[in-house]
Amino acid sequence: MISHMELGATHYRRSKQIKILLNTGLIAFAGNSKLRIYGTLQCNLGKRMKAGNRVFFIDEAEAVKTNYRPCGHCMRAAYQKWKAFKPDVGFIVK
Repeated sequence: MISHMELGATHYRRSKQIKILLNTGLIAFAGNSKLRIYGTLQCNLGKRMKAGNRVFFIDEAEAVKTNYRPCGHCMRAAYQKWKAFKPDVGFIVK
């Protein structure tokens, strides 16, 4: 897992470093460290998150291993599978 803010001191340097990581295949997914959600790099919801909360993963297995859940927007099938396997804690049916 790579934190967005660790990639450089300025926005320009972070952007340049992200481009290098993308071109070399060292990142394939992004996540939100506060919400513990990961998704594709093309997800519109993920593009709007604060840079300080953004983390990058090499692959989906790394995100799952660090207890992140799939994004319900860009990874709908994986999210449905996750939700069926791990229901929300504290959810009460009346």
